[in-house]
Amino acid sequence: MVSNLDLDQDNGQDISPEMEALQTPEGELYLRFHLPSQEEFALPAIAIREVMQQSPDRITPIPNASPLLLGTLNLRGQVIWVADLGQFLGNTVPLRTDRPEIPVIAVEEQDTLLGLAIDQLGDMEWLNIEELQAPNNVADHIAPYVQGEWLGENTHQVLRLLDQVAILRSARWAT
Repeated sequence: MVSNLDLDQDNGQDISPEMEALQTPEGELYLRFHLPSQEEFALPAIAIREVMQQSPDRITPIPNASPLLLGTLNLRGQVIWVADLGQFLGNTVPLRTDRPEIPVIAVEEQDTLLGLAIDQLGDMEWLNIEELQAPNNVADHIAPYVQGEWLGENTHQVLRLLDQVAILRSARWAT
């Protein structure tokens, strides 16, 4: 058994820049993901209840429901709706459901829980909220759901931050 081990003790060794970045992250934590249109979006980690890979046969279609909804699934005894996020945002490319697993991000606000089906999960990343810019060239039908965007350095890559509360409270679900 090891005794008197102080992991926080400075033993005179320099900490590598990679380790220092891990120890002192800047910004807030976000989940990056892609839609079938290849657009990249992010959601704040604090709004995400769970990220899962669901078999399409675990999502039960509901007759006469909005075409934006793929159906429902049982999340540990709680039935939640699963929506095609790309279709909700107006993408013409539908989510491919003929695959072994569909990534679903369960977002929550107060007592409302919704599964957002996406094309591909990305990484969790610390992003600086101060670098968030006003949305540029965003179509009117998705503008209410985009809080801002980060621009990639030396690239034209845009990462858009979605507003999960606006998505959950949208009247579009009733259509």
